[in-house]
Amino acid sequence: MQTLAALCALLSLLFSAHADVVERFEAVPECMTYFYKAKVPEWGASTPGAACLCQRFVNRFHFATLYDTNHRIAVYSAYQFEPSSGGGREKRWFVEPQLVNDSWQAEMKDGYWLGKDYPDVYLGEKQALNEDYTNSGFDRGHLNPNGHHSVPSRNATLTLTKPKMNQDAWRIHESDLTTLFLEKCSKAYVLVGAVPSADNWIVKNNVKRVNIPDYVWNAYCCVDNNDQPIQSGAGTARNTEENHVVKRSLDELGAFLQQFSNEPVGQLFYNNCRA
Repeated sequence: MQTLAALCALLSLLFSAHADVVERFEAVPECMTYFYKAKVPEWGASTPGAACLCQRFVNRFHFATLYDTNHRIAVYSAYQFEPSSGGGREKRWFVEPQLVNDSWQAEMKDGYWLGKDYPDVYLGEKQALNEDYTNSGFDRGHLNPNGHHSVPSRNATLTLTKPKMNQDAWRIHESDLTTLFLEKCSKAYVLVGAVPSADNWIVKNNVKRVNIPDYVWNAYCCVDNNDQPIQSGAGTARNTEENHVVKRSLDELGAFLQQFSNEPVGQLFYNNCRA
């Protein structure tokens, strides 16, 4: 239960770094490297209150996130798989200053110290805060799995929201993908996202703070040295104690996501990761 909860908490939590808030991912060339052949998914583009985040940490971009500021979770995060180099992960909670005030610094900052800098400004109107998870039954989490990033990239993933099932089935699913990516792929492009619930929230002081997603999903496109697709796939998991991951093709994932939107899902990867 805590794993998907952790994953969804990551989904509201995914900013732990320097994140540029931009109108379009295409405005930042470095950000486009996380999308296969620079194809940004159409999925989620019409989400009310969506913000495009090109997330930086230690002066380097690490992934791109489409963030739902109304539900305070990620629509999806895009990254390239990197073999893990061991070590731990950042424990501080970071916030995105430009989601508070677009004239503030782009560098992600420890929420505690940003609060000290601006004691009269509420930081959580558009993003989840550390205190949202206190005594909530949910843990802060990492949407992008620890084993899919080297240091410091793994330290740039703590700022979104995490789901209930991250400890078992989803963790095994992520581990299986790690093995696949290491054995078969020259590069692996990955998307990880959440489907918000209709009305299930972490509530603080009678205020709906962080949406608890109904589902978490991921998709990947594995390519060879010539940047040609070798394999693709996807997985979905209900954010419950069922602790079960459904393996899907990209087409099946598209059909699955379509039930939650009136807009066409479109292709998640260029040519849907077909040669």
